[in-house]
Amino acid sequence: MTLNAGDKAPAFTLPDASGTHHSLADFAGQNVIVYFYPKAMTPGCTTQACDFRDNMAAFTSKGYVVIGVSPDSGKDLQEFSDQENLPFMLLGDESKETLKAYGAFGTKNMYGKEVQGVIRSTFVIDGDGVLTHALYNVKATGHVEMLREKLGV
Repeated sequence: MTLNAGDKAPAFTLPDASGTHHSLADFAGQNVIVYFYPKAMTPGCTTQACDFRDNMAAFTSKGYVVIGVSPDSGKDLQEFSDQENLPFMLLGDESKETLKAYGAFGTKNMYGKEVQGVIRSTFVIDGDGVLTHALYNVKATGHVEMLREKLGV
């Protein structure tokens, strides 16, 4: 199952590194970028997170909130955030329920083999909770720049 622009964004409530739970509803009235990534502290995920970090001023100046979601534990999220000085929220979806609700977990090709895993994806959600962009199978490198172009940021 995949989502498309115009669909209602699936609700979620997930913990951050400290165990505090955050819901999509907490950001009602705001534009939110939710990006799903496979694993903290891996090369591609670090590249993508650092690109978001380095472009945060541009996103926040246009009113966007950035949230990263992965199936990592709170401990790994904290280490990743601290190590890379990430200024945005990282949430853990160890059950993978939110990943599945967004179509960001499933069969993918990795090194020529089909495996089950996180499908690197980004969703832009408007203040009414409606998807304006649903981007699947994005590349870690260059993705943030492409997203900025799409959003005019």
